[in-house]
Amino acid sequence: MRGIHNIDLSLMPKELRLLLQIISMENRDGIEPIKNKYFIDIDWDLFLHLARHHRIYPLVYSKLNKIDVKLIPLYVIQTLYQEYKENTFQMLHLSGEMERVSKLFTENNIRLLFLKGPAIAAAIYGDISLRTSKDLDILIPITDLTKAEELLLNCGYEKEGISPGLKKRKWRSHHESYYHSQKKIQIEIHWRLYRPPAKEPSFEDLWKRKRISLLTSYPIYLFGKEDLFFYLVNHGATHGWFRLRWLADIDQIIRERNITKGNYSLIKKFHRHDLIGQALILASQLFETPIHEEFLPLTKEKRSTKLANLSIFFIVEMGHIFINQSSKDALAKYNKHHPFSKKSSLKKLFFLNLYQYSVKTNIQKLIFVMKLLNPNSADVTTLRLPKLLYFLYFPLRPFLIFSRNIRKTR
Repeated sequence: MRGIHNIDLSLMPKELRLLLQIISMENRDGIEPIKNKYFIDIDWDLFLHLARHHRIYPLVYSKLNKIDVKLIPLYVIQTLYQEYKENTFQMLHLSGEMERVSKLFTENNIRLLFLKGPAIAAAIYGDISLRTSKDLDILIPITDLTKAEELLLNCGYEKEGISPGLKKRKWRSHHESYYHSQKKIQIEIHWRLYRPPAKEPSFEDLWKRKRISLLTSYPIYLFGKEDLFFYLVNHGATHGWFRLRWLADIDQIIRERNITKGNYSLIKKFHRHDLIGQALILASQLFETPIHEEFLPLTKEKRSTKLANLSIFFIVEMGHIFINQSSKDALAKYNKHHPFSKKSSLKKLFFLNLYQYSVKTNIQKLIFVMKLLNPNSADVTTLRLPKLLYFLYFPLRPFLIFSRNIRKTR
């Protein structure tokens, strides 16, 4: 694509490239442009594993009517249909709870904005069945956090992830999780979008730019178009885009021309050009997203290109880890045929950590280094020393971290 730096996709499994080609058929005449190149020697089990991991199976299934069914085994189509149907039921289930929670909070004078769930799917795709969501994420003012927690607990939710006797310091975190065992629904309450000290717009500003969802009869509020786009960019970049669903969202938003040159004031005030440039490069290369002229300068920044290339390693390796957890047979095939699997554990670890470090701001890098040098309970678990020798954890910490990471990659 003109004006976009090409990135190296040679390490991507051909099964993943086929998935991307199927999703990107929007502006093609049928399947012919990808038939000969991408349908040869496909491992269809791996194809399904990657569709699940990247949470793009609803989009893939929705495109199957454009493909010659002879090209895809029947069991693959049937599996995708079953999972597409189950996801639709899940999104309907979440829609009902989303409406109930919105009504409960509003009636108790708590303003809330939905960050995740059916309302976001409807806003981006116009169809809740085309996007997956395992839980509901809500942003509220921090002053309402205690009241919101009481409301959820009274409704049968239980707080997750906090050991008895320990309390999170709100200034060090940005959300807490609650789970309803009967409804099997998780809700995350956010009082910030990102972990401190990341810069972000205030709740009041986000509230002023909010939209109302028409998905339910009771009002549901979500981010304005620009705020949702920037949030998805930051969220995807922070997590290395290891689920390509986030890039599919970016692709759809751009195709709908919801982000235009007039949004630059918001970009300059709160958001990082390098992360937006990275998202645009990846979307254009992986989803064939048409990047509008006014945004091309963002794709030419060196840092954006570097982050886009590093994220490919992250995307591929996280897919490898998912397969390792799902199926030993699929992992064996993956290791045999795909170049990235042949890299040493140390090299994989290096690339993963390099991305996670590179995506940080300068102040985040400083905090990261300070935390890295400070021993914690994991070091004590790795190597138990007498209290008199605890001072040795400081010089030994790099070796202890190295030892733990090596074990994880085996």
